[in-house]
Amino acid sequence: MTEPTPIEDLISGAAQDAGGWLGSLPVAQLATGADGTIVRWNRAAQELLGYAPPQIVGRHIAELLHPGADRSLGRALWETAVTGRGVMGTVTAWHQDGHPLELEIWACPVPGRRHGSSSVLVFAADAHAARRIRGSSAVWDGLFARSPVGIAILDTQLRFLQVNPALEAMNGLPESAHIGRRLTQLLPEVNAEDMEEAMRQVLLTGEPVLDRRRSGRTPAEPSRDRVWSCSYVRVEDPGGRPIGVIASLLDITEQQRDHTEAEAGRRRLALLSEASARIGASLELERTAQELADLAVPRLADAATVDVLDTLARGDEPGPGLAGGVALRRLGKAPLTGSAVIGILAPLGRTLVFPAAAPYTTALAARRPFLIAHLDEQTVASAARHTSKPAQLLPVGVHSFMMAPLCGGDGGVGVAPSPPPRPVAPVGPPDVTLAGELAARAAISIDNARLYHREHETAVVLQRSMLPQHITPPPGIEVAHRYLPASDVNEIGGDWYDVLRLPGGKAALLIGDVMGHGIAAAAVMGRLSASVRALARLDLAPEALMHQLEATLDDLADPMIATFLYAVIDPVSGRCRITRAGHPPPATVRPDGTVRLLDLPPGTPLGVGGTAYSTTDLDLPPGSLLVMYTDGLVEARGSDIDVRLAELTRLLAEPSASLDQLCDSLITQLVPASADDDIALLIARVGTDPHTPPPP
Repeated sequence: MTEPTPIEDLISGAAQDAGGWLGSLPVAQLATGADGTIVRWNRAAQELLGYAPPQIVGRHIAELLHPGADRSLGRALWETAVTGRGVMGTVTAWHQDGHPLELEIWACPVPGRRHGSSSVLVFAADAHAARRIRGSSAVWDGLFARSPVGIAILDTQLRFLQVNPALEAMNGLPESAHIGRRLTQLLPEVNAEDMEEAMRQVLLTGEPVLDRRRSGRTPAEPSRDRVWSCSYVRVEDPGGRPIGVIASLLDITEQQRDHTEAEAGRRRLALLSEASARIGASLELERTAQELADLAVPRLADAATVDVLDTLARGDEPGPGLAGGVALRRLGKAPLTGSAVIGILAPLGRTLVFPAAAPYTTALAARRPFLIAHLDEQTVASAARHTSKPAQLLPVGVHSFMMAPLCGGDGGVGVAPSPPPRPVAPVGPPDVTLAGELAARAAISIDNARLYHREHETAVVLQRSMLPQHITPPPGIEVAHRYLPASDVNEIGGDWYDVLRLPGGKAALLIGDVMGHGIAAAAVMGRLSASVRALARLDLAPEALMHQLEATLDDLADPMIATFLYAVIDPVSGRCRITRAGHPPPATVRPDGTVRLLDLPPGTPLGVGGTAYSTTDLDLPPGSLLVMYTDGLVEARGSDIDVRLAELTRLLAEPSASLDQLCDSLITQLVPASADDDIALLIARVGTDPHTPPPP
């Protein structure tokens, strides 16, 4: 007698026949007799429809249908039992809590022990869930087969189980070559170990890894490096246990190249921006050359030198041309120490002479960079007749050589040669262009430095020639004076002072400051100084003299302004008349040591116009000091002028052995660092014999 097949085995077999995706769908399993009476009801059926087995076993299956549904289910099941055919369809069932539920059902007959009798096995599932799973399966199959993204499924040992056509094309290997092998075995020329470590972390933690870069060469393109963006996701069984990894790969070689080029462009712009800020800020030739060398290393080269025409380094003009060769002085070098390359090159300050056919000369004459992309024995041999240095560079690893001419406004001013770095990245057009742009900026700065130095020297010579060379005051007046030019080459200006003999034994003491700097200010200062000397000898009243100086400034093509302080002193009587035109107030020191700043009408600077100047009379006892100065002595960045004037009066109150020592003390203590502006200082002692020691 044949034993009946257990219902569990029947269900298992039916599920297998229904398709592998059925295992991921909650399926209710029930059985009926041939007449449709429910004889078996499992837990999944209870979870799906809400009825417990005692509530449903013995009832007709049609009672599960929604009241408005077609009642032909029983008839279909009976026909199934009679004919031995399966049935599949969608029905609307009635959930135990009273809401409709659309179901997909699969029913098949199960032969019984007695001939002609059978039971019916029914599977039921939520129709929406079933359609979603079938759709997902179809989407996955389509994605896997047609996606341009490379996709692979690997097991927990990281062996390939399946790859899609896109990944086959990326790797240049068929799917059969992948199956059962690991990435480290399959593609040794990519960073496979790093990729496998990322996949192990995904299996361990369950956290996806996104955009991990794989790079190298595959059989698809064995002669070219490529880059892929890889992402890894863990695959789990229904119990949450890891069963493998899904890998997706996207070829980003072109995007990576564009990104690399963009980054290189940004770095070049940053370097040029830094060069604009640093090179030439000091207007010193040597410092400008060294700044260029420091900027080039290591971002553009392993070592760099900057050579300037020797004539320019000496302060002369560039010269007639390069037909007879060129003499260059090395003013910049980087790094200064610690490099085998830099030790071979000539030291700073050395003058190097090159003939007309030498690369240095030709680069400067052509006004464009000269590049030896691959320095080897052959290129060294061609240069050996000019210098032995290239042959010495080969053994220390120099593989290329570039020279960028420094071309200023009047022509070439020098050459910036550099052995470029990166033996694995040959020097390309962007490097040559960048070197040329750096050299162009440096050349302009070097040219500007030369022009500024020339103008500065001219201004200094002009200004010093107009300052009084020998001051001979009348009897009864002792004077001391100082002039200190500003530290910045731009700051040579129009400060001046003078002491003039007037009729009747009187003396004119004057000090002024033309606003502005450079040759223009020095020239105006010279005109004013000459005008004062001529007008003072006419013994004009101070107010009249001021108006004549106003007229002198009015005659200028470009408006100029000057502050001015004019004092007429009778050393016998001690009578003093002072007129002020916008100048800092003078100070007096009485014989008893009392110091005060004179409270004079300030007036307006000469050149403003429309001002009526006034004169103040005062008496200076014998032995008194009159201290006159320009604003450079008491003005300083970040300091309050009242504080500085108080410091001046404090220093004047201190005993001093002589006027010269007092001048030195004021400048040393009020201007301890380099001066921001020109300083003129004039001190007169009134009513004493210059050969008589000063009072204690």
